[in-house]
Amino acid sequence: MSTEPEKMKTGTTTLGMVCKDGVIMATEHRATMGTLIAHTETQKLFRIDDHIGLTTAGLVGDAQSLARYITAEAELYKLKRDQPMTVKAAATLTANILSGSRYYPYWVQLLLGGWDREGGHIYSLDAAGGSIPDKYCATGSGSPYAYGVLEDNYKDELSTTQGIDIAIKALTASMKRDSASGNGYDIVVISEDGWKPVSKKEIEKRKQKLNIK
Repeated sequence: MSTEPEKMKTGTTTLGMVCKDGVIMATEHRATMGTLIAHTETQKLFRIDDHIGLTTAGLVGDAQSLARYITAEAELYKLKRDQPMTVKAAATLTANILSGSRYYPYWVQLLLGGWDREGGHIYSLDAAGGSIPDKYCATGSGSPYAYGVLEDNYKDELSTTQGIDIAIKALTASMKRDSASGNGYDIVVISEDGWKPVSKKEIEKRKQKLNIK
């Protein structure tokens, strides 16, 4: 993730995957400015609602602005209709915002995911407003390394317990090989029980069990 406004950067690693009992979304924490590590505690995973999350790669300012925008729209939707926005509707809304900003584009690559009455969903969204659903996705400069782990380990009917371990493995692989990714993990499970972040203590416990250093 970059703080440089004059360039489109996707120096980061984010991922999402649909499991049988929930959705896993995960990012690391590093923000770069060229070759400089500008920040080590950058937020790239945003709670849009109790059942919807957003991961961001690209310019920090654009990502933060979009997260606020989509969160407000989701809240307005809930107030007007007395029911939460579906994940598909949130992805369509986000795609419309992106495609409607051609002259002043948002330099971002997003994953929007969550759990609703139809189950789990992950959508990959590009800066032009393209929206593609999938079972698992990764974004950013570290995504090739994350995809290597995801494609080797993902399977249908995966549990969220298994998914958390895969997310840790995928982010670790990215952080070891991609200089723009690093400085820790941010992981959340979104299910019918709502938004549940995975604590640092739990992540460290799982890393030890997986023999990850």
